[in-house]
Amino acid sequence: QVQLVESGGGLVQAGGSLRLSCAASGLTFSIYAMAWFRQAPGKDREFVAGISWSGISTYYADSVRARFTISRDNAKNTVDLQMNSLKPGDTAIYYCAAKRTVARVMDFMPAAAFDYWGQGTQVTVSS
Repeated sequence: QVQLVESGGGLVQAGGSLRLSCAASGLTFSIYAMAWFRQAPGKDREFVAGISWSGISTYYADSVRARFTISRDNAKNTVDLQMNSLKPGDTAIYYCAAKRTVARVMDFMPAAAFDYWGQGTQVTVSS
């Protein structure tokens, strides 16, 4: 049984930082590309950042590039999202997602392309 469990969400003031973590189990983590998506109230789920199975290739949405950093540890089966310079517009539920792929380059992928999802963690940024 595949499980993706997010943690690290919370309430932070604008300009602050949070680090989200996703722990994966029940899958061969090292052959899955991983990504973070987010969904704000009344909006569609949107791609935030992704990382290839090797960790060498990453991809970011324009709205978070230079503020967020995705990383993974294949020995620990975890993927993290370091979020700096947070803005109220970053407020959303953040989801971890996994896609089995041998692609070496990480690029944008729609939500429908992913095989497994976590339950989400709330991030709230106050102004």
